[in-house]
Amino acid sequence: MLTGFEHAEDAGVYKITEDIALVQTLDFFTPTVDDPYTFGQIAATNALNDVYAMGGKPVTAMNIVCFPIKTMDMAVLREVLRGGLDKMREAGVLLVGGHSVEDNEIKYGLSVTGVIHPDKVLFNRGAKPGDSLILTKPLGTGVVSTALKAGYADPQLVQKAVSSMTTLNKKTSELMIAHGNIHACTDITGFGFLGHACEMIEDSNVGLKINSAAVPIFAGVRKLMETGYVPGGLYRNKNYRISQIEKADTCPAWILDVLFDPQTAGGLFFSISAAEAQSLIEKMHRDGIADAAIVGEVVSDNPGKIVVY
Repeated sequence: MLTGFEHAEDAGVYKITEDIALVQTLDFFTPTVDDPYTFGQIAATNALNDVYAMGGKPVTAMNIVCFPIKTMDMAVLREVLRGGLDKMREAGVLLVGGHSVEDNEIKYGLSVTGVIHPDKVLFNRGAKPGDSLILTKPLGTGVVSTALKAGYADPQLVQKAVSSMTTLNKKTSELMIAHGNIHACTDITGFGFLGHACEMIEDSNVGLKINSAAVPIFAGVRKLMETGYVPGGLYRNKNYRISQIEKADTCPAWILDVLFDPQTAGGLFFSISAAEAQSLIEKMHRDGIADAAIVGEVVSDNPGKIVVY
């Protein structure tokens, strides 16, 4: 076992031979959008992205389904599964089976198995002082999903959030790995940006500085938050991690809250040698990863803490 759940990694990694290790993960949840096909895409993307966050290549998957068969049309389930299957095909992943149970509320996700060379696993620990920090997708999907459930979200904003949540981190991971000198990596999901950032430095000898003005955030999220569309998970994330966060006066309060927003199928967040960060950002932009940005740096002072300025 190269890593399990002891350091809150995105997936477990088990070494089989000197050249091959298995990357294994599982994730499923209730709908974040109304359209069944889109929900299937989002759930599959969310699960597959955990393998990309470890630097691995997903190869097989199994469906996990909970469905209220007595109260919901089976056509809904077919569309959910079709959305998931299309994302698996895009990722080059083979669906090998799965399991379903009757439940009062629909839930869907995947158990995914990937492969990686044992010496090339990307862990969420290992960031080095002087590294630059890169985030590859905008934040705010939790806020948008909350507003959508209330029927309040702007359709264009929803479309942008859905596009982000259905975008695999496949190309991003490939570019990142090819560039080299990645010292730590994770993807931003349910614990929010700062929650996963805290995992990166927990019990370590480094801290982080985050430039709040550089963090990509969906346009329109501030208005939704000020109107009151804030997911409960944001407050849970904030209450759990706020003791590790130091907010400077230059960081607006609403942005700090967005940094705790629980994301679905969020971007990769990783540390890279500062000398290589800008050239990687430029390559990502050329390859269509338009929102990728350098959002901070790794520092030797304030170990285990994050300064947001």
